[in-house]
Amino acid sequence: MRGTQTGKLSEHETKRDFFCVVSDAFRVFARKASAILGSAWAFVAAVLVIVIWGVTGPTFHFSDTWQLIINTGTTIVTFLMVFLIQNTQNRDAKAVHLKLDEIIRALKGARNELVDLEQLSDEDLKELEKQFQRIRQKAEQHRNPAAHSKSPELR
Repeated sequence: MRGTQTGKLSEHETKRDFFCVVSDAFRVFARKASAILGSAWAFVAAVLVIVIWGVTGPTFHFSDTWQLIINTGTTIVTFLMVFLIQNTQNRDAKAVHLKLDEIIRALKGARNELVDLEQLSDEDLKELEKQFQRIRQKAEQHRNPAAHSKSPELR
């Protein structure tokens, strides 16, 4: 029985290691591809491809195949870019959240329950937003008490 559990654990670790390797490789690829494809040179290359495609239109008599080439190419590129952009955005957002969580944790007097806000339900986030609105209103009242004592017609 113990041998079977050990074998299953080793198999699980091997699968996990492979998943981690693939995930890390995709992360590195996505980061580099994002940097390259988000550059001015990539934009110039894309414009150049479109210009070349447009100039070749009369040669191919603006045929369906000629149109299909650009449609297929742009569809494939867009489809793949969605995954690259989503991956880099997810990592960036997670890094920002972790940095903010660390700042909240490190600041004396900060409410540590604000760490990991992205895990809260929508209702909890709405309630927290209302709390911050009340805090902001109180701060405005303390900053300019004379403006709040006047009647609405005089403001």
